[in-house]
Amino acid sequence: MLKLINLTKRYNINSVPAVFDLNLEVNKGEIFGFIGPNGAGKTTTINMITGIIKPTDGSVIIDGVDILKDPIRCKSQIGYVPDNPDIYERLTGAEYLNFICDIFNVSTEKRNKKICEFTEKFSISNVLNNQIKTYSHGMKQKLVLTGAFVHEPKLLILDEPMVGLDPVAAKILKDEMKIHAEKGNTVFFSTHILDVAEKLCTNVAIIKSGEIALSGKLEEIRQKSSLEDIFIDIVS
Repeated sequence: MLKLINLTKRYNINSVPAVFDLNLEVNKGEIFGFIGPNGAGKTTTINMITGIIKPTDGSVIIDGVDILKDPIRCKSQIGYVPDNPDIYERLTGAEYLNFICDIFNVSTEKRNKKICEFTEKFSISNVLNNQIKTYSHGMKQKLVLTGAFVHEPKLLILDEPMVGLDPVAAKILKDEMKIHAEKGNTVFFSTHILDVAEKLCTNVAIIKSGEIALSGKLEEIRQKSSLEDIFIDIVS
């Protein structure tokens, strides 16, 4: 579903690359954890996957299609939650979600059902008619998560999605990620919370200083040592 081929990003020609020569393959039905310390290159990688920034070298392939060659087709299959929920604060929550549904051509019947389902789960249905500028950080995060799930994307990309969520909302999100993958979709999420990765992921990759230090099936990696010990050994 997602393939990164020799993916590299330099922000300046002579600078040290923020991401260098990444090669990863994520299959349908997988929850893939992209793990690394702050500044390791997680968000830069995600920004290239989603088409927000162009790679200096290499390719991002989504469901067999290069995102640089057909960005609309690729982006139509992505549900994306950034590391900071900066959204249109003068819109109401309902206006924002309907805007997302319009972009992804979600029918009226389906959007009404999905918006109701997820906003009730995340306990924000009572504030949908309020402007987003009145929302707390956690409420904005729940709204953005609803927008990512509502069109049932084949590829769900989440950048540090647990930040700002209360424990109940975090549990709901983890359950929804599992359900999404069980339907044959793909979940790719970055985190530095190792407990979350161990409980959720089928596969993981650890990135350090812009390069992949380790990747593989979680169950195989944990046969050697705990994920925490492996992570600390790599990044220390």
